Amino acid sequence: MKTLFDVMQLLKSYGTVIYTGDRQADLALMEDEIKELYRMQFISAKDFSTALLILRQRKNEKN
Repeated sequence: MKTLFDVMQLLKSYGTVIYTGDRQADLALMEDEIKELYRMQFISAKDFSTALLILRQRKNEKN
């Protein structure tokens, strides 16, 4: 997993598609979903940390 698209595909594989039209809100919702998947032990610690890193980097980018 290297890109935001990869994170979106991971979420999609669990039936989650997030699009609100607000980029920052989308990233926040994706982060919440990733945390929930990890809490429920659906994803590994490596996928969890990688996904959070990608999402947080995208949050900090200026549009």
